[in-house]
Amino acid sequence: MLWITLVAVVVIAFFFDFTNGFHDTANSIATAVSTRALSPRIAVIWAATLNFAGAFLSIKVATTIAKGIVNPAVIQTPHPETGLKVILAALVGAIVWNLTTWYLGLPSSSSHALIGGLLGAAVSAFGFHHNGSRVIISHGLYEKVLAPSLLAPLLAIPAALVLMTAILWLIRRTRPDRTNHFFRRLQPLSCGWLAFTHGTNDAQKTMGVVFIALIVSGHLPADASSIPLWVKISAASAMALGTYAGGWRIIRTVGQRIAKIQPPGGFAAEATAGTVLWVTAHFGFPVSTTHTVSSAVLGSGAAGSKLSAVRWGVAGNIVAAWLITIPCAALVGSGVELLTRLPGGVFFALGVAAIAAVLALVARSRHLAMGKREAQDIQMVS
Repeated sequence: MLWITLVAVVVIAFFFDFTNGFHDTANSIATAVSTRALSPRIAVIWAATLNFAGAFLSIKVATTIAKGIVNPAVIQTPHPETGLKVILAALVGAIVWNLTTWYLGLPSSSSHALIGGLLGAAVSAFGFHHNGSRVIISHGLYEKVLAPSLLAPLLAIPAALVLMTAILWLIRRTRPDRTNHFFRRLQPLSCGWLAFTHGTNDAQKTMGVVFIALIVSGHLPADASSIPLWVKISAASAMALGTYAGGWRIIRTVGQRIAKIQPPGGFAAEATAGTVLWVTAHFGFPVSTTHTVSSAVLGSGAAGSKLSAVRWGVAGNIVAAWLITIPCAALVGSGVELLTRLPGGVFFALGVAAIAAVLALVARSRHLAMGKREAQDIQMVS
């Protein structure tokens, strides 16, 4: 039965990576599409390719997910299947929340969904203390997740604001049509940079989950420090495929509903967000790409004292989604962990993920025609 649970964990982990790419496509291409720097199809292919490439850059974020949030000594219980069920429940909780927020068009954090699912499932299975050890590594959660996830958006807003202000000063005597044409030529580079760092940050989270599952099941030693190549390739491929699948509902929210973005603003937002993600990945901080990009768009849109250009109501809704993601994903992860205790519980967990996927596919087919109309609307916005 152990191998069935391990296979289920690996399959669901890569499915989560797919939903991560699917859910977060907007992060790297929304502004480029909304400013007409790239066509939707080219933008998605470009982002998927660079997402794949970025996943191979480092393993620091993967290590944080695997060993820096939930005590690995607790997960590696005398009964490996228990630890695997916790990981499975965490993944299902993250998938359900990802697909829910995708359906609602909210650019919430896939990173926080995974971390929330992991926290909820672990506490449900072991409590806050187990055999004299803390289940949650509180300092790791604070120093490597909560603080950086708050700091990254707070850095992105003023950085994008300053960069956009500098750009506005440099182009103050240039005709708008020439300026827009120039920055549309630059946006594929800034968009690509953002997609690359998104892969560096997000694909590693799934690598970390599969890594710890292989340790728990005994396929890797407890002190292993190298992630198998097949895990890296599989995680990168799943995210790239998810990115290619895309999602117009979130693209429109990030690209136009937070602030009306022109090509200079799109360039500033993408360059800023990509740089922040590069720095955080260097330190192994699994920050939210969504938070960072949305904040950069907010800062760019507010430049030049045009605070009215920012749709603060939409921004407030996004902040609300940020705040509830970890607790909501934790609740789902906890509920799924309880399901896994039942006879055949692994299959119940797989059933929850399958139902969520089917509902998402049905919703996607229903909104396909709407998405095409939205794409046309975005292309008409100059």
